[in-house]
Amino acid sequence: MSRNLTADLAADLRNRIVDGVIQPGEKLPSENTLISDFGVSRTVVRAALTRLQAEGLVETERGRGSFALTPPTYGPPAVAGSRPVASTEDRLQLLAFRMGVETEAAALAAQNRTDRQLRAVSAALDAFSESADHPAHAMKSDFEFHRAVAAASGNPYYSDCLAALGQTMIAMPRTRLMTGVEHYARDHFEQVVLEHRSILDAIADGDQSAAAAAMRSHLANSRRRFKASARP
Repeated sequence: MSRNLTADLAADLRNRIVDGVIQPGEKLPSENTLISDFGVSRTVVRAALTRLQAEGLVETERGRGSFALTPPTYGPPAVAGSRPVASTEDRLQLLAFRMGVETEAAALAAQNRTDRQLRAVSAALDAFSESADHPAHAMKSDFEFHRAVAAASGNPYYSDCLAALGQTMIAMPRTRLMTGVEHYARDHFEQVVLEHRSILDAIADGDQSAAAAAMRSHLANSRRRFKASARP
């Protein structure tokens, strides 16, 4: 019985997130509220949230609550048995993994990119630059930028890797989703735009070393920013 209750609660919250009723970065109802509204136990609530974490739809921070992430809209469904990204530590490890993969992809993009692929990277950066006030669009265009760089590498396995990770690979610091920190959020966003621009410029110049260095620096900075934002 509890298994069905868990599935029902997870489905309700999933639909709210996917339909945009609960926006990216918005805090989900508290455990006590969900217990009261759905007439279920705390165990059921936590099991439902754990399921949504495994799907990449929710991130839970101790002492703060659970927050909606942007629903993944690209790439194949998660492979059975794949590791979920459900905690701050998971996301930090994913960023470290991406650093190894995407640094080499950027270097190859500088060597192999076509004019059409370069335009795709540039278009993704333009879309990202215009999305400062819309977190969901920012995450989507951020992912598109990295996916375009991977495609420009000329090696389809890089593209497949990022497609499998999906849009939730983008680790957006909570400060870009919170109200009351507008100045910090704007400064952070503009810094990310500059980092993306450095990657694009190096790829356009055909400078493999500079492209690799720019990507590594960007992901290292992303890891640092995310780690700082996750502190209590």
